[in-house]
Amino acid sequence: MAAYESTFICSPELPAEKVEELIEKIKKIIETSSGSIIALQQLGKKKFSYPIKKFREGNYIYMELTGPGEMVGALETFYKVNDPVIRYLTVKVEKKKKSASEKSQGNVEEVKPNESNKPEAPGAE
Repeated sequence: MAAYESTFICSPELPAEKVEELIEKIKKIIETSSGSIIALQQLGKKKFSYPIKKFREGNYIYMELTGPGEMVGALETFYKVNDPVIRYLTVKVEKKKKSASEKSQGNVEEVKPNESNKPEAPGAE
């Protein structure tokens, strides 16, 4: 099971109850594809930098998901066929691996600057 982040933008003209219905349908698609939602946030209406499908703003919804790759295909198909969805983006989230530099920094203690470590200001004697 992989982790994903999915954000979609709904039409600003869509009433709140229709947005809730859309989210419920998306939850059903995810559950039937043996996936699960970790987090769901409605970020509200935000203005676009440029018009998208003749809209100047949209309702943003962000989700963190886990599930198989087929779930993403079903989810994006749902986004494509629903007119209220203006834009969408789903990305796979990779687990962070500690790099060699992060591992070596684990034993280094923090050095606080004191008067002897500070560079002198020009002209100061």
